[in-house]
Amino acid sequence: MTIVTGATTAIITPFKNGKIDEQTYADLIQRQIDNNIDAVCPVGTTGESATLTHDEHKRCIEIAVQVCKNTNTKVLAGAGSNATSEAVEIAKHAQKSGVDAIFSVSPYYNKPSQEGLYQHYKAIANAVPDLGFMLYNVPGRTGVDILPSTVIKLFDDCPNIYGVKEATGSLERSTELLSQRADLKVLSGDDAIDFAMLCNGGTGITSVTANLLPDMKSQLVHSILQDNDIQKGLELNNKLYPINKILFCESNPIPIKAAMYIAGLTKTLEYRLPLVAPSVENMKAIEQVMKHYNIV
Repeated sequence: MTIVTGATTAIITPFKNGKIDEQTYADLIQRQIDNNIDAVCPVGTTGESATLTHDEHKRCIEIAVQVCKNTNTKVLAGAGSNATSEAVEIAKHAQKSGVDAIFSVSPYYNKPSQEGLYQHYKAIANAVPDLGFMLYNVPGRTGVDILPSTVIKLFDDCPNIYGVKEATGSLERSTELLSQRADLKVLSGDDAIDFAMLCNGGTGITSVTANLLPDMKSQLVHSILQDNDIQKGLELNNKLYPINKILFCESNPIPIKAAMYIAGLTKTLEYRLPLVAPSVENMKAIEQVMKHYNIV
């Protein structure tokens, strides 16, 4: 079983004429590899997984595996759904495709109980027992919070569940989790508090900003986790603050896809409804902030 941590990127899914732009998608992943990102995370929230067909979802995973093969960058693939059977199917496909590990968002809309969450994740974990598995907690989007007691129970009961991507925005939450299980891997799912999470015992990040600035984000993580250079990490974090902030001026991934288009990293600016392009004012604000960064 592979445990994926470190600097990871919640990769966007570029579209062209309503379909996945596979070549641009592959190019974006290669750019992550070239800038020392430890893992790419296809088909998560930032990858607009909620509006992809199952075939598109699977294809994104396959492309990521193909591009990352024989490199130092791993694939931590999204395998989430609000239907347990669908999540199991995606997880099995991800494993067959050759991903290194999966992460799975808490079921959205149907608002299960903590026991329901436990049974949901246990079913997925048991379906792919040899595949590393991270929980993904983002209650602001799903309407349900995977409470620490449930995370700990799943960690204890399912050998392949090794960690959680925490996107509650709460440092106290990571402290609570790590105080109970020091070997639990906690990844920051909120760019604004990546530095604080890493200094608080976190073992990595899953970043939206890294789509645009993978070099700076990988340096931030590696300066702390590998070099123990907290001062360098702090300096990078302070430089990243303005872009981290503006990239959440509207719902993710609206701003990051706009930024990627402005930077010339994608050929088109397309979303899947109900997502639409940012307002004219926000588009200008994003462009203005981007002028202060060297986008490689």
